[in-house]
Amino acid sequence: MNKTFLMTSAATLSAVGVMFLSPVTASAHCDTMDGPVIGDSQTAIKENNINYIAKWVSPEEEANLTDIFNQTMEVRDDSPEAQELADQYLFENLVRVHRAGEGAPYTGVKPEGFPMAEEIVAADESIKVGNLDPLKDLVESEEIPELEESLSDVLATKDFDTADLDAGREYVMNYVTFTHLAEGEELEGGHVEEGHEEAEQEAAVEVDEIEVEKSTTNWFSWGLAGLFFITTIIGFTRKKA
Repeated sequence: MNKTFLMTSAATLSAVGVMFLSPVTASAHCDTMDGPVIGDSQTAIKENNINYIAKWVSPEEEANLTDIFNQTMEVRDDSPEAQELADQYLFENLVRVHRAGEGAPYTGVKPEGFPMAEEIVAADESIKVGNLDPLKDLVESEEIPELEESLSDVLATKDFDTADLDAGREYVMNYVTFTHLAEGEELEGGHVEEGHEEAEQEAAVEVDEIEVEKSTTNWFSWGLAGLFFITTIIGFTRKKA
């Protein structure tokens, strides 16, 4: 049983497990396929450069992320199936570690097109245009001064050198602060306050209740798909051996 088989199997189990176990959240951002964390992950894979994503985790987690990234890059060339699953393995672990650093629960990676809070979309647009115009109709007037100051911090740090992880982490800190302020949440000591976590969990419960019937009818199909992926990878690995 070689290393490639072990890593590919881990990616397979990780991807299939999230299909079964991940509740849906209504206010997700960093954990969506359309969000900046996954976007940077895709760039890191394309450029084979971990610096694009290392900024999203603390220095203490950097070595662990490096191992995961190296394993992903090694396994993904084995087959198209291995590539898809290995990439998902990286996405999920990066999001999990990043959200832990925010003090937020990990609830899986949401698919492309997953709805995001309009304040978050407007916050990203504000960064692009360099002002708060996209947000002004979505927030209270008394919140504008703090948001202007926070946006100023984001704009002052967004053009950092990819190789400078300290500068990258400073930008991420400012970005996370700004987006959470746009949602009406406060950050304390680099972590999301308890109220934000509780709100996400309550939203997850509400949406999950709506999805229960759909999930119970689809679980068997997903299970067969997962088994197909596993057997495909096993067969490919044996042929390659």
